[in-house]
Amino acid sequence: MRSFPKIASEVLAQCMMLLSFDSSALVESIAEVATATLTWGQAIEESDPEKVLSFYSNDAVLWGTMSPTVRSDREALRDYFVTAFEVLPGVKVAFGDQLIRIYGNIAVNTGYYTFSYVKDGETKSLPSRYSFTYVKNGERWLIVDHHSSAMPSTPR
Repeated sequence: MRSFPKIASEVLAQCMMLLSFDSSALVESIAEVATATLTWGQAIEESDPEKVLSFYSNDAVLWGTMSPTVRSDREALRDYFVTAFEVLPGVKVAFGDQLIRIYGNIAVNTGYYTFSYVKDGETKSLPSRYSFTYVKNGERWLIVDHHSSAMPSTPR
């Protein structure tokens, strides 16, 4: 068991390390992740599975909004997006608040988005929440884990 002085000195050391971190690099990384997320959304709107897959690492995992199963290989991810684009014709995505955290070459973006599409002449929407986990690969942030689920209704 660690003593209070030992814990306090560890916390102080971690704080000093965080303060020494270049804040401009942090701001730049946050902006890069935000851009990667918005660019992913633009690819979704093109309904091109191959283009969307280019935002995912080769070992990415996807738990999609409309999927009862987790997708953990490239073919399963492709299948998910092919089906999603059939079910949500002309899909558009609008992002709400995002909370982006950077941990070296790993980033987590948590927030919400709303998918909209037209079916039988009627505009429908699917409000959802998400978590993207990114890893920096060279100059690109690639998605390694993506979880999305429909937003629950407010309890009454």
